[in-house]
Amino acid sequence: MIRIRFLQTILALTTFIVFFYLPHADSSRPSIKGLRVGLTHIDSNRNFSKVELLQRISRRSQHRMTRLVKRTLKLSKLDSTPGKLQSKVRAGNGEFLMDMAIGTPSQTYSAIVDTGSDLIWTQCKPCVDCFSQPTPIFDPSTSSTYKKLPCTATLCEALPSYTCNSDKTCEYIYSYGDSSSTRGTLSTEAFTLGSQKVNDVTFGCGNTNDGGGFSQGAGLVGLGRGPLSLTSQLGFGKFSYCLTSLDETKTSPLFFGSLADFSASAATPAQSTPLVKNSLQPSFYYLSLKGITVGSTKLAIPNSTFALNSDGTGGLIIDSGTSITYLEQAGYKLVKKAFTSQMQLPVADGSAVGLDLCFSAPSDTSSIAVPKFILHFDNADLDLPADNYMTLDSSSGLLCLTVMGSSGMSILGNFQQQNYQILYDVENENLSFMPTQCDQL
Repeated sequence: MIRIRFLQTILALTTFIVFFYLPHADSSRPSIKGLRVGLTHIDSNRNFSKVELLQRISRRSQHRMTRLVKRTLKLSKLDSTPGKLQSKVRAGNGEFLMDMAIGTPSQTYSAIVDTGSDLIWTQCKPCVDCFSQPTPIFDPSTSSTYKKLPCTATLCEALPSYTCNSDKTCEYIYSYGDSSSTRGTLSTEAFTLGSQKVNDVTFGCGNTNDGGGFSQGAGLVGLGRGPLSLTSQLGFGKFSYCLTSLDETKTSPLFFGSLADFSASAATPAQSTPLVKNSLQPSFYYLSLKGITVGSTKLAIPNSTFALNSDGTGGLIIDSGTSITYLEQAGYKLVKKAFTSQMQLPVADGSAVGLDLCFSAPSDTSSIAVPKFILHFDNADLDLPADNYMTLDSSSGLLCLTVMGSSGMSILGNFQQQNYQILYDVENENLSFMPTQCDQL
């Protein structure tokens, strides 16, 4: 009898301990059904002329495209053995900033949002090497909710590479392909996103952060398909955004969970296409591009042009961090040829704005007839409005196509995503889109 009572006591005590030490995230997150945060374009409210704006977005897009291609081509040559301070190349940088608050008491920051990577990170004190940022650097010693993660943590082991510090905490390094990188301690902290506080978000507390392109914010928020991303950590299974026009002053909404769904009263039905997996690039959102129509002509592009190859190269991703759409050269050449023949305007030098195909626009721009541009995905057709692929600079008289050629992979950029609600249903592996007046959401 004494032995039975003793075992019952031990069992009850064990049950209490297990319940008491359940992670805070498990108990706090299910009560949150959805989140909404605002995205601000990094060039917003900075009084750039149209030429300057086009120069900036084309330069950043080309830089990011180069990074992405390098990442793809180098994957097979990199050593990803855990425990070594060597990281697979990441995409890096981006076009939109998200406001958030970190810690208890909270400190407010802006960070670059990136659908092409997973890690969430911010600069942290004490700084070994930090770039200039618009807000004070996060000091974890002032927060009562900050915790370092041990090397044995599941999300530490999810890093492309890590090492153990002397105190058995998880040290990460994340490289972005052009000498940009962040290095520090993988940790957990309370994040306030919109009006909701979310406990135990895993993030990189970066003490050594090098390279350009991050200084618009304090770090980066990864929205990729991997376990370290904010999308995966929130556990909602889906998110959506609706990017306002570049000349719009309102922020673009980013939704998670139940708020990510389309409005039931929408006038235009949504279209859906499967998300494609690439085992060598598991963070990216690949789509299957089957063909392209310019005007009334479906171009004779070989089926293999936009196909994902067995070595991880090729394919097309949808990306929030690249403005310009890039198409594999074999397909782009046919697109360029079709627009050149159908526009009925003189071709002009677009080097001043960093774009490949431009036309001399007449003084009366209302008379310009722009051919249709339709991207045919698996089970969905993206029939873009002209403003999403042609841009006019009245000061220079240039009308330019915001699509360029690439080699190694293709990208659907955010310029083409303006005024569409884009829903990433990660759980069901589908991407849906619907024309939407984003500044009205």
